[in-house]
Amino acid sequence: MGRNKRGGRVVYSTNENFEYDDDNEEEETLPVEDQLLYVSLDTKKRKGKTVTLVEGFVGRKDDLNELGKLLKSKCGVGGSAKDGEIIIQGNLKSKVAEILQKEGYKIKLKG
Repeated sequence: MGRNKRGGRVVYSTNENFEYDDDNEEEETLPVEDQLLYVSLDTKKRKGKTVTLVEGFVGRKDDLNELGKLLKSKCGVGGSAKDGEIIIQGNLKSKVAEILQKEGYKIKLKG
């Protein structure tokens, strides 16, 4: 008996070597120059606190986490990277955009 990652349904099999085949493969990370990232400010669902949001990253979770780590360290703040977006605490839209451009990413500012 095992649980799949979608919906928590239980999958039963009499085969001892059964492995649930998850179709949710990670995408290969696009080269830096092919990435188009959207940088915006957000306060929704954050108890009124402002965060800088980076959206549009195409690639593996590890690469997203690395980029998030770079931004957090260069800005000197906390944040997180999940579900294809990076959240940086505070109103650092211009600083984040500047860092990403120096790294070679294409940037579009939203809002």
